[in-house]
Amino acid sequence: MSVNTPALNRLETLRESATAGAPGKRSQSERLPHICFVAPEAWPILSGSQDSKFIGGAEVQLSILARALAASGYEVSMICLDYGQPARVRLDGITVIKTYRPDEGIPVLRFLQPRFTAMWRAMGEADADVYYCRCASVLAGFGAAFCRRHGRRSIYAGASDVDFVPGKQQIQYRRDRWIFEYGLRRVDAIVVQNRTQYANCLAHYSREAVVIPSCYQPAATARADPRGCILWAGAIRPYKRPEAFLDIARRLPALRFVMVGGTGGDDGAGEHYYRSIEREARALANVEFTGFVPFSRIEPYFDRAAVVVNTSVYEGFPNTFLQAWARGVPSVALVDIGSRHEGEPVCATAADAREAAAEIERLMVDPGRWRRASRRCREYFNANHSVEAVVAQYARLFAALSAKT
Repeated sequence: MSVNTPALNRLETLRESATAGAPGKRSQSERLPHICFVAPEAWPILSGSQDSKFIGGAEVQLSILARALAASGYEVSMICLDYGQPARVRLDGITVIKTYRPDEGIPVLRFLQPRFTAMWRAMGEADADVYYCRCASVLAGFGAAFCRRHGRRSIYAGASDVDFVPGKQQIQYRRDRWIFEYGLRRVDAIVVQNRTQYANCLAHYSREAVVIPSCYQPAATARADPRGCILWAGAIRPYKRPEAFLDIARRLPALRFVMVGGTGGDDGAGEHYYRSIEREARALANVEFTGFVPFSRIEPYFDRAAVVVNTSVYEGFPNTFLQAWARGVPSVALVDIGSRHEGEPVCATAADAREAAAEIERLMVDPGRWRRASRRCREYFNANHSVEAVVAQYARLFAALSAKT
């Protein structure tokens, strides 16, 4: 997946003009910038906490990217909520700055105090060159306003295809949506995961974006098991359609299925939905329902997988695909995320549970088909989603932003 979009080309031209004419001299734009990730809920994943019952795909990506940039020589900081960690702590080369507790403050009033004031103060304490926010929220607006006021650079990174569709973002209040869109129109750069997000961003917000894929660093022992289980992993929410996975399991009673996931929230409706899926899953003899599994303990499930399934209505780019493809585990989905390798889809796409079950069965009964799919997804991952490939693309963006005047 290329990042040679018009937006990045113009930024690159600025960088080249700023550094021309000074051979042998290291200019300010060539200094590796300090990157601050504004990531309130990332601490449990970054720290490997076993306590939090929430695993957000955006937070996983932020943690992976922050570690990778720190290892590449960037100064990296991260602004997180108060989960009981020290006010300022160094972890894997990342300086983590604590703000407020997740439940702190009086409803309605807490939007300003402590949420806005604490975030603004933490951004000032970070004193970074570039501030990076991922996920549709007011933080995009806060970050853009802070950077404009203090002469810093801001990036918004899309986490879902609906981030760039007005009114479809997963934002509860109209006020918060307005602040998010304020930020979307004013950040210095927008990063998207795929061409659908690029097109939506341009069509709805008249902003060109830079396409940079998500990344993942597999363990040295990561592997696939061609005779393993059929795995589904994610937050159990209606838009992820876990009931479709259970429908697939009913159609293939001879295969082993594993469903991993928590509620993804603490509201009553979400808990009721989770419990209904849990009851349905536990009633099936060929399904293992694990409930929530901390991110630090999720990897062995992918090592035991033969196929990974995604049943979501929409996605940005599922981290589960990265975890699967890095191992050579084929995937089947009910949504096409657009990934292609040598003209062929990297992920098999089905219209419904019936088609998905048929494709899974073909993979499991035909070793040659499984091996070809395994090789295709591993090659695609190495070329596009390895940490090295993605960091190189971010390095170009950061350098171009540092030179922007």
